Amino acid sequence: MMQEQSRSRSEHTPPRNSETVPRLNAFLDELSARNTSLHTQAAYRSDICDAWNFFGTANFTDWQNLSATDLKLWLAKRHAQGLAPRSLSRRLAAVRALFKYLRQQKLIVKDPSQGLRLPRATRQLPATLDADTMPQLLDRSTENPLEIRDLAMLELMYGSGLRLAEVCGLNLQDMDLSTGEIRILGKGQKTRINPLGDASIKAIRLWLALRNRYATPTESALFLSQRRSRISPRNVQERLNRLARCNGLSGKVHPHMLRHACASHFLQNSSDLRAVQELLGHENLGTTQIYTHLDFQHLAKTYDAAHPRARRGVNASKPTTS
Repeated sequence: MMQEQSRSRSEHTPPRNSETVPRLNAFLDELSARNTSLHTQAAYRSDICDAWNFFGTANFTDWQNLSATDLKLWLAKRHAQGLAPRSLSRRLAAVRALFKYLRQQKLIVKDPSQGLRLPRATRQLPATLDADTMPQLLDRSTENPLEIRDLAMLELMYGSGLRLAEVCGLNLQDMDLSTGEIRILGKGQKTRINPLGDASIKAIRLWLALRNRYATPTESALFLSQRRSRISPRNVQERLNRLARCNGLSGKVHPHMLRHACASHFLQNSSDLRAVQELLGHENLGTTQIYTHLDFQHLAKTYDAAHPRARRGVNASKPTTS
């Protein structure tokens, strides 16, 4: 068991470098070999460094000395420092992944993270855009090549439910405009085929007519930056915010809102949860079910606005007596 002094270490103490954290670099190499996203690798590195920074003492030299109680103390300390439930879950997930790797490599015998549970966090509904807002954002006439590119990307995120990373990762050979299909490389290197709507096909054709201005002969990326390279997620975020402001939308608009809008508007009109699951590339239906809450919110608002008996102050008819 670690000393009491290690339990009171401040979260603001700089995390240890990955070179000083036992087994971390080998674990990250394993993640890279499995084509885990760079975002996930960076998050796991940070979370595991945070754990080691908390546990590391003069007599603590490896992960095999760690107990479930130690893990609980670490998470409890971070919770007391104000870490949100979702962030706590992510840190626990990172440590669990590390221990699973260590067991597979026969470097530890017992996994102290097994059976450890956090209180279920209240799941927040994703921010989205209503159907009336989408034409305001997307129905824009422009001759600016970069704005034409932007509109094509946004049409794909809204029309086919693509993630930001999926849009940035698209290549020319992933599109078949004649059949109206797009091949998407999603999370976990899983591929899915999504349909393309007429608006998306039209927007993509407009961009393809201008793409060669920014492409080198060997470039395969569908969407390119002004620097003649594959567009970055950060660039897309900035361009979307700029377009939203130009169209008079208030508040911050981020790319994932278009994916959420695609799912919720699809569900409002079809009620086919399985189809939404396939469209978004969700492995579990439970992930998709959050959109049923968005759909219910839409239903409740519509009911309140349209149904005579939903209005305040309207009393139900009293039954007549004989």
